[in-house]
This record gives sequence, structure tokens and C-alpha cells, in this order.
Amino acid sequence: MNANTVLQPILVDGRWVQAEAPTGRFHAFEPSTREALADREFPVSGWRDLEAMLDAGKHAAAGMAHLPPETIARFLETYADAIEARADALVEAAHRETGLPAEPRLRNVELPRTTHQLRQAASAARDGSWSRPTIDTAANIRSVHGPLGGPVLVLGPNNFPFAFNGIAGGDFAAAIAAGNPVIAKAHPAHPHTSALLAGAALDAANAAGLPPGAVQMFFRTDGELGLRLVTDPRLGAAAFTGGRPAGMKLKAAADAVGKPIYLEMSSVNPVFVLPGALRERGDAIAAELHGSCAMGAGQFCTKPGVTVLRAGDGVDRFIAELQRLTAAATPGVLLSPQAPRDIATTVARLQAAGAELLAGGAIAEDAQGFAFQPTLLRVSGERFLADPEALQSEAFGHVNLVVVADSCSQLLQVAEAMEGNLTGTIHSDTGGSDDAAYDTLAPILRARVGRLLNDKMPTGVAVSAAMNHGGPFPATGHPAFTAVGIPASLVRFSALHCYDNVRPHRLPSSLQDRNPTGSLLRLIDGEWTTRDV
Repeated sequence: MNANTVLQPILVDGRWVQAEAPTGRFHAFEPSTREALADREFPVSGWRDLEAMLDAGKHAAAGMAHLPPETIARFLETYADAIEARADALVEAAHRETGLPAEPRLRNVELPRTTHQLRQAASAARDGSWSRPTIDTAANIRSVHGPLGGPVLVLGPNNFPFAFNGIAGGDFAAAIAAGNPVIAKAHPAHPHTSALLAGAALDAANAAGLPPGAVQMFFRTDGELGLRLVTDPRLGAAAFTGGRPAGMKLKAAADAVGKPIYLEMSSVNPVFVLPGALRERGDAIAAELHGSCAMGAGQFCTKPGVTVLRAGDGVDRFIAELQRLTAAATPGVLLSPQAPRDIATTVARLQAAGAELLAGGAIAEDAQGFAFQPTLLRVSGERFLADPEALQSEAFGHVNLVVVADSCSQLLQVAEAMEGNLTGTIHSDTGGSDDAAYDTLAPILRARVGRLLNDKMPTGVAVSAAMNHGGPFPATGHPAFTAVGIPASLVRFSALHCYDNVRPHRLPSSLQDRNPTGSLLRLIDGEWTTRDV
């Protein structure tokens, strides 16, 4: 790295400032060419930077607690407008830093999804029904979900530079809409993209009248300081999206001091193809499954990583078709220099646990960018049940493990051995021959996944109020967690505030007997209603 290159500033308390005593510097890479993007360097922040953000965030939390919902909604909508106005620069930066296609992926899909999330969060903040105002008039006790009293730390992943970015994505939008400041950690794979977003966020915050510390961002810090950060008493909560090893370290640190932390970690998203579906449309399902695994080079948290079949007619043909499609596929661009090595380690672990390699299995050394060969493996149901932990290792890339159970009973045992996942899918035939098997399998899978699907692949995550992008541990840290789906996602970043015999004029407006808007859904004397008392 060039020691003479000026470090990019960090966003602290409403100002872009140079990092104070940084412990290092780094640059991003252009994944599609493997070239270092050394024209910009970014600081590795020490504790002084983080402490300044915590102090500013704590002060901002006190100010935001008294802001009308309209102010927060206006910020979120202004921010969405600002992102759209900067679309060209954002798409160019994200394309360069991630290798993801500028069109349609970044410009036509992910950027609109991001602004849509922000506007949904604005509507939720303005409406307020997410906070569940509850009134017991007889006892004169009232409660409502409100801000945490401290900033929310958001640590975003590398695979969605806009929609899950720490300074712009779903966790950011939910935390702000619930009335909390945010301290965002930019992902080191796309720091310039994050800086552009942070600039838009700062302009929108100033225009809306948010406190200076409402939106802050640093680029990177030492792992031990990250653990210290999630345990700091000034922090309200933390949100993390990424791999299980890092997530589990953060969870252990936060849990040790009772600090709320919401994590989306890993998921193999099992796909069960029942015998009737296999006979009816096996080739079509194989094509859909392959396409789902290949999407984004397999770098989706909802990518199918395990496919489960019952031995019988059509199984060999189905696997052969998957093998053909996988072997013929071109390796996709991975997001970082480490990604191919991480996938190689996971594939080796799967093989060591008894999986047979059918296609791929190696780093694509001859590819122009960071890449790993599309990979397919196979294992028997008996072998899977002998080591289910190792054989559920997530490979964050185009890798799929086919499990062949020798009976319906063994297929159900495989389902019972599944860890908590974001999604679980069952493909069944249209003629009804799979109905009995479905009725037995679905309840087992239902308890192990956040989103249960029938006859479609799980990679698409709609930005819908009904969506659950969460699941039982270890897919996430909490079974009620969702990172997508407003207003449900807001509740994570709230505290339940109860008022007992508090004088009417001292109550939050949503708990006063006369609510000027009359639009809030409130529980009054045991009945949910929008009426005034």
C-alpha cells in the first residue's frame, strides 16, 4: 500500500473526520479482475474513533427520543431520494468493488429494493402501529414499544452492497424507523460504495433535522475491538449479517453482558424433492435448482445448499442432469480474494465427512476474477445421519450437496437432523401422490425454518410486510428475528415502555386518551382497535 495516500475520512457526529490514531489501512479489490483498488485507502479505526461514535450516538439517542415520527419518516424518504439522485455513481462504485452486474442486478433490482425499504420504513415510522400501543383503562397502565436509548451498531455483509449495507440496508432502516441512531460498519469489500451512501445519509439527516450523531460510519476495526464495541453499555443493540464463526463470537460477547444482538449467520436452505414431483418434472426441477445455486455465484444467504431425495425411480436421472448442468456452468465472480479459499475448505470438509464429488471441487485458477468451480456432491442418507453437523457446512458459493435417503423413514430422519435454517422447500407433484409424504414432512421442516416454500426455489426474498427473512438458531440468533419485512423488523430495535398511573399530559402521544391521528392500532381493554378512548 502507498503510505502517502490520504486515508478516507470516517463519519463521526455529523462530520467527516480523519480517523484518530488508526491501527492500519486497507483497500478494496476489483473481484472481476483480481486487481487491487489502491487508488483509495481506508482506515482501520482504533478505540478512540469508536468511543467518539458511542458518545455521539448516545447523545443523539436522547434527542431522537423526542422527535416526532414525521421527522424520522422525512429523513428516510429524503435519503431514498438522495440515493436515487446518486444512482450512477453508486452503481459504478458497487460494480467495481463487488463484480456484481451493473444491470440488471445493481441498478434495476438492488438499488430500487433499497429505496423501497427506506420508504416502507418511513411509512411504518409515520403510522406508528408497529409500536403496538396498549391501554388498560381500568388499571391505568399503558405500554408501547419505543427506542432503546442508545445507538444501534449495524454490521452488514459483502453480498448486497446496497440492500443490506450497514448505512442503508434493512437493518439500518428498521433501527432508524424505531427511533434509534445508527453506527454503521462498512464492509471492507465495498468501502467506497458505503462512503457514497453515508454521504447521502448525512445530507438527508441534516435536511430532516436529525441530531448530528444519528448516522455515523467507520470502515473497519480490530476483531477484539469489535467484540468490545458490542458489549459497551452506551450501545442499544447490534445487528450482524455474515458468517457463523464471526457471528458466534459477537453473540457470545454480547450475551455475556446482556446486550441485545440480532444475527443472520448461515443457512443451507434444504430442498426436498418428493418422489411424485421427481417423476412428474424432475428435469425442470433440476434446471430450477441449478439456476438457484448459480445465482450470484451462489453468494445468497438463501441459496440451496442441500437437496434431499428418496431413492427410487428418477433419482439417478435427476442427479445426472444436475451433474451435467453443474459441470457445464461457468464459474461466477466471487466477492473477495478469500472467498475461493473458504469454499475450498468447506468442500474438503464435506468430502472428509463422506460426500462424493460429482462435479467441480476446485478453485478456478484460470478464471479472470476470484472464482471457484461450480460444485456438486452426493452422500447417502445413512452417511448424512452419521455426521449431520459437518455435512451441513455452508459453502458460500455455487456448491450443492445431494442427500439420497433409502426410505421415507430415513428422509424424515434427515429432516429431523436439519439445523435451523432461513428457508426450507418441498417440491411435490400436482396430482396428489405426494400429499401424504408432504403432510408428514412439512411439520418437521416447519419447526426448523423461518420460511417454508412449496414448489419454488428460495433465493428470492420479497420486500413484503409478510416476509420472514429469519429462522431458528443457528440461521439467526433468535426465532422471532426477521431482517426483511416491515414493520416486523422494527420491533428488534425497541424496548417495551410501560407507564403505570402516569399523568395523561406526561404520556407519549400514542398512549394519550385522545390520539389526534386516530390511526394507531391500539389494544384497549382487551380489544385491538383504531378508535379513540
